[in-house]
Amino acid sequence: MPTIQTIDINAWYGTKQALKNISLEIEEHSITAFIGPSGCGKSTFIRIFNRMNDYIEGFKMEGQVLIDRQDINAKEVRVEELRQRVGIVFQKPNPFPKSIFENVAYGLRIQGINDKKVLSEVVEKSLMRAALWDEVKDDLNHPALSLSGGQQQRLCIARTLAVEPKIILMDEPASALDPISTSKIEDLATELKENYTIIIVTHNMQQAARISDKTAFFYMGEMIEYDKTTDLFTNPRHERTENYITGRFG
Repeated sequence: MPTIQTIDINAWYGTKQALKNISLEIEEHSITAFIGPSGCGKSTFIRIFNRMNDYIEGFKMEGQVLIDRQDINAKEVRVEELRQRVGIVFQKPNPFPKSIFENVAYGLRIQGINDKKVLSEVVEKSLMRAALWDEVKDDLNHPALSLSGGQQQRLCIARTLAVEPKIILMDEPASALDPISTSKIEDLATELKENYTIIIVTHNMQQAARISDKTAFFYMGEMIEYDKTTDLFTNPRHERTENYITGRFG
């Protein structure tokens, strides 16, 4: 059973249509990559899964987004609860101006959890899952902003993991990072899919080829092709997909 399903998604910013008739299914415990040139709708699409587009003035959407068969735009859905289940990691690391510990504990404190023992256990577990614990375990009270860019991004992943999401959205999580940090984020995503469903927007086609199980190619608001990653890269069904992955445009 797919954990995510979209049915005929159309979206607009004002009068400009950003997404056109997109239907797909995403299996749990997988990594799905969204590729395509800038402005093709990838980030708009990934942000419908936790309703981040709700904040954008003039945004309008039609169609259905089902997570575990529940329509996430139904009136009874509480957006705060949805965002606990569907975490997001952005392109630029965005740690809070707090300590490393308080960054990871932040989501739990919002839920009213202040028990020191519980917080300490969750912070340690989340930092271990984000492959950061060994690097920061002696510096938990240091400012998060003192970490390197790659460490800050893994800290943001730990912060997301602390509230036990089911789905993790990654919107170009490595585009601002150096190759070594990028490799760590890719390794981490591969490990995390054992317990989470991951969707990643990336401009880096090699990255999509390395870590994703399925890939969707977007162009001018349309999803041109969606297939197993190995098939899409080695035997694309559409000429536009082939032209993009071979570098003829993009």
